[in-house]
Amino acid sequence: MSTESKQISFRLASAKIVVVDDEHYMRKVVRTMLLGIGVREVHEASDGVAGLDLIRRINPDVVILDWQMPGMDGPSFVRMVRAPGSFSYPDVPIIMLTGHGERSRVVEAVKLGVNEFLLKPVSVKALQDRVTAVLTKPREVVKSGDYYGPVPRKLATGIHADNDEAIAKLVIID
Repeated sequence: MSTESKQISFRLASAKIVVVDDEHYMRKVVRTMLLGIGVREVHEASDGVAGLDLIRRINPDVVILDWQMPGMDGPSFVRMVRAPGSFSYPDVPIIMLTGHGERSRVVEAVKLGVNEFLLKPVSVKALQDRVTAVLTKPREVVKSGDYYGPVPRKLATGIHADNDEAIAKLVIID
């Protein structure tokens, strides 16, 4: 095993991950996948309020979040977390894991400050790649206008990162 592989394995093994999804079965599937890639500490929340409480209590390394949940949905959850003036851990990496892959939802998630976006059903490799990316190659968190979240990866030529248009034109693919 290479040094880099050992470092990634160690980082996964030491990570605290919170899974927020209203579907019990989906939380169990994600938990099983995370344990299979070497994560040892997985916490589950069945709704947004419980997820916010878990973040406050354990300060996780990553949050994996469903989009559509009763009560507080994923976008509302992200807005609450990405509020540095009122939330204690606004920089926690968030991976949106959803069955809704419409471009408008991806753009909205990026504009809200989500670090990564994955579609259900998710493969173990895709989940591992995204969790590994947010743990080992974290992007700087910035505040720009109303936006608070990770620095966008790539922007269209001539667009400045301090406006909604720039965030909307973000290229999601590495």
